[in-house]
Amino acid sequence: MIIEDIALAKNILMQGNLLAIPTETVYGLAANAFDVAAVAKIYQVKNRPHFNPLILHSNSLERFTHWGIHLPESALLLAKAFSPGPITFVVPKSDAIPDLVTAGQDTVAIRIPKHPQTLQLLASLDFPVAAPSANLSGTVSPTSAQDVEAQLGPQIAAVLNGGRCMVGLESTIITFAGGIPKLLRLGGLSIEKIEQVLNQTLDKTMLINNENPQAPGMLSRHYAPQTPLYLDAAENHLGEASYAEMVFIGFKQKHPKIIGSNQIILSESGDYAEAAQNLFAAIRKADTLGKKLIIAELLPEENLGLAINDRLKRAAVKAQI
Repeated sequence: MIIEDIALAKNILMQGNLLAIPTETVYGLAANAFDVAAVAKIYQVKNRPHFNPLILHSNSLERFTHWGIHLPESALLLAKAFSPGPITFVVPKSDAIPDLVTAGQDTVAIRIPKHPQTLQLLASLDFPVAAPSANLSGTVSPTSAQDVEAQLGPQIAAVLNGGRCMVGLESTIITFAGGIPKLLRLGGLSIEKIEQVLNQTLDKTMLINNENPQAPGMLSRHYAPQTPLYLDAAENHLGEASYAEMVFIGFKQKHPKIIGSNQIILSESGDYAEAAQNLFAAIRKADTLGKKLIIAELLPEENLGLAINDRLKRAAVKAQI
């Protein structure tokens, strides 16, 4: 069920049940992070591999410090600039954090979401929540309460309705575990902005497909629709489908041969933030059209185009480029 009552949402979490919460990135599937049985329900409902760690959410850095989690100086610089916001910090864990949350690793991922209702909810709790995206593992992330309800509704207590997600891509993840900031996941905050604040180039050597991830969203096959999605030219697939049987997801221009009703444009003005906000909804819509395949256009490799392309490549049938 979809709810708007913060007090009811708090009660659901305190009773050890699952609640989908809105954030600026995507909707998350939240549980009391200190309740191992509740956290286990996240893995069960999502059919999520237990080696894939979760992100802790709270409303302030002071709360994380209270639970024994401390950020190094470079992470504090980024937190001052971008938190609350679409950035996650991977730092040494404390003994207060259950191993199930961190997949047995000695680091923990934390963030402060930028969403008024969720910040109000988190401020009312005396525990952090563990919250991966509120969808079945490997499928398209939800950007509305209705997306969550359609897929997970019967299996969770409720969805806190916070409207449409304003960023639409998961958070950018930076690890500070080795002392030097390293990029683990591209996301809703651009690399350029992070590097400007740090006044250094990020180490990107860990930004690879990873079947034993140190942070969420690193698995090579992710965000996949049921309809096969390809990243190459539509002409390469005419042996499998006609143009009328294809859906096209483009950045700002339509495909010249695919019919108009089968085309979804992310941003007619070429705005990267708008394209990011629309990406997951576009993949969901393309999947519901019932065509044989989806052709998606990669964006220029700059700004949020990097993160959008990362999600498209993980959604694709195979790595084609």
